[in-house]
Amino acid sequence: MEHLSSTKQDPKRRDNHSHQQNQTSSSFQGKLDQYLCNTPPRKHTTRAPIQDNDKTTPTSKRKRELTETGNTSTSKKLKGYAPPSKYAHLVNNLTDSLAPNLLCIFVGLNPGIRTATTGHAYNHPSNLFWKLLYKSGCTPRLCRAVEDGDMPQLYQLGLTNIVSRPTKDGSELSKEEMDQGVAVLEAKIALQRPEAVAIVGKSIWESIWRVKHGKSIKKDQFKYGWQDDTERIGVVVTGDEQWPGARLFVATTTSGLAAGMRPHEKEEIWKELGVWVAKRRAERTHNGEETTG
Repeated sequence: MEHLSSTKQDPKRRDNHSHQQNQTSSSFQGKLDQYLCNTPPRKHTTRAPIQDNDKTTPTSKRKRELTETGNTSTSKKLKGYAPPSKYAHLVNNLTDSLAPNLLCIFVGLNPGIRTATTGHAYNHPSNLFWKLLYKSGCTPRLCRAVEDGDMPQLYQLGLTNIVSRPTKDGSELSKEEMDQGVAVLEAKIALQRPEAVAIVGKSIWESIWRVKHGKSIKKDQFKYGWQDDTERIGVVVTGDEQWPGARLFVATTTSGLAAGMRPHEKEEIWKELGVWVAKRRAERTHNGEETTG
């Protein structure tokens, strides 16, 4: 009992202890309030972006890097006209494959770098010309670019271009030089007099139209396939000599760089020409007709 009673706290002592705690708490709260009042509010700052010395955006830097490394997906967007001096060092070994009285002469845009250096038409691996020629029925078998010079004799087909100078792709040509090539093309057709002329690409037909009609072709005027009879090419009217010109067929481009049309859509357009070529070749063979070249 004595032990238990000795453990109880004295009331006066307990009151003194509580008074000291209250004084400590009040003192701390006062200092805290004073600190909060004297401390200025924090300012919200925005970190300045890291600046590049060349002051180019990440997008433009990326395009420049891809262009310098030869990435074609971006380079194609940045391409434009290239003057003849750019490829003046190249020797163009490509020549026309023509002869009189052919079934059809195919007119391309201009030789690419590989075509010019090798001297064989549509010689880039990505070009679909020889595949479309076969799948459409224009040739009974798949031919190779090295056989381009034999096309007149083998299958009564000819090859030429509207522009002779080589470039990496067609966008490096100007409309003016394409239009200037129309008169040369007309002269070739008038001289060789094929039954038909196949334009390999929309832009070639647009040039021919500009020169013949003096204005650009409208969207609703353009169509693939056989053109109106009034659009014959190579018409000859000189004195007593007259020739109505060759029928005109507009086919799709075969360039591997061109987009916007699927392979089966191209094949469908080319098929119309191939059916006609195969039919006329069979008729010529049956009648004993031959080219005069």
